[in-house]
Formats: sequence, C-alpha cells, structure tokens
Amino acid sequence: MSGLKSFGRFLAVPVLATALWTAPAAAQKSSVGGLYNITIAGLTIGRGSLALVLQGNAYSAKVGVEPAGVGTLFSTGKGGAQASGWLLGNKVVPSKYEMASHAANRDFYVALAQGSGHIRSMEVMPQFKPNKERIKVTAKHRNNAMDPLSAALMPVPARDDLIGPEACKRKLPIFDGWTRFDIKMSYKGTKNVSGHGYDGPVVVCTAKWIPVAGHRPSKESVKYMAQAGMEAWLAPLGGNVLIPYRISIDTKTGRLVVQASQLNIKSGAGDQAAR
Repeated sequence: MSGLKSFGRFLAVPVLATALWTAPAAAQKSSVGGLYNITIAGLTIGRGSLALVLQGNAYSAKVGVEPAGVGTLFSTGKGGAQASGWLLGNKVVPSKYEMASHAANRDFYVALAQGSGHIRSMEVMPQFKPNKERIKVTAKHRNNAMDPLSAALMPVPARDDLIGPEACKRKLPIFDGWTRFDIKMSYKGTKNVSGHGYDGPVVVCTAKWIPVAGHRPSKESVKYMAQAGMEAWLAPLGGNVLIPYRISIDTKTGRLVVQASQLNIKSGAGDQAAR
C-alpha cells in the first residue's frame, strides 16, 4: 500500500516517527517503550514500536514497523532502525545508525558511522541509478548532519518550557544514506489530550521537509513532499523528556497518522508511567 510505503520513508525522515528524547547528561538509566498505530485516511495500515534507553549521557534507540489491518492486504514489507550515541549538553552526537527493510520484493539497508557531528562512512543498498538531474551528495553535505533516528533526540534546555515555543524551535539536518534534507520545525500551540497512552498537555509543532541533495527537483513526489503539511504533538513525560504522542503528514492518498497506543516510561529518578 502506498500509505505504508510513505510511512517507511517518513520513518526515515522523520524526525517525527520515533521518540523525541531529552535528558540531563548526569541522568541515571531511563527508558521509554511504546507501541504506535499507523493509519491513513482513517484506515489502519501498520503498527510501530519504539524502545529507547538513556544511560548517563549515552543513548540507544530502536524502532520498527510492520503492516497491520488493511495494510496486510497490500504489503508484507517490514523494517526497522537503530541508533546510538551521546547527549553532550544541548547537542546530540550520534555514533552508529543502521536501517534494514524489505518492501516490494526488495531489500534496503543503510549503515552509517558518525563522529563529531558528521557522517564519517557509510554502506548503502541499493544505490541510486545515475541521473543527470539528481543533485549530487558531496562530503560537504555529510558534514554537520546526522542520521534520521538520532535527529529525533531533541534537547530542550529550558525545563520550564517543555511544551512552549523552545520545544519546536529547531532545524534538523538529516542524512538517510541516500538524501540530505532538513526538517524545519516551528511552534503552533498546545493542546490537552487524553487516552492513547498519555493524559495531559502536548506541544504542537508544524514541520516542513526541505530537500538539500540526493533528490531530483523535477519529481512530483519531491515537489509534493516540499509542500506537504506535517505536525508532531509532543508529550512531556518526566524530567526533560519529550516523546511523540501523534505525528501526521499529508499524502496523496490521505492523511497519514502515527499515534501512541501504549507508552511505558521508566526514569532513574524513580518516575514511572505505564498508560
């Protein structure tokens, strides 16, 4: 199904389909686990999972996605990604990233080695076919960039502004192995929500996908993504933690929504939540 394929790409973009985590460098071991429903135009097409652990200033994260509901009628594809690195002050410094998926009878694989905020080396399968129009990804584009999953770890320096404008004020430079793009986020407002794994306030951020390199400017999918409406509703769940309660993106087949159905948060400070 095209919606599930869109979610697979969205998971890579994203920023928005995984956890958004912040915590002080001196924190003890904390973890977040979650399940997410994936729908398009109101129909269930998939399920997502999240596992995130922070030990001191080191993090490890893992996400997965597979078809569900009507999605099983159109696709048997599934995939996942994992990343690790450090949170140093207000910066995320990734170390490793790996993504593997299978869809449309094809395997996709990315492994990135990172350091000092740059992509040091990579292994990618399959490679893009040669095309004169494609904007070439150069070494410059891999500097000051990070993998999609680590990009979802967002330090919010002001503890008292977790659901305020500072939570959304950022531009994320992302390299997924094939393309380099930015996700520019901005503050829209706040909401009070209940159910689906969280009861309380959320901050609503709008997001915009900005292609940088690796894309073909004339492709309709590129033009559409650059204009597509995106939102992330982020919930504060103890300390400086923000995780996605709901993510949405407009697609040609309807609105794609990723929403928490179960969240389990455990912190070293003793806070626990299982909703």
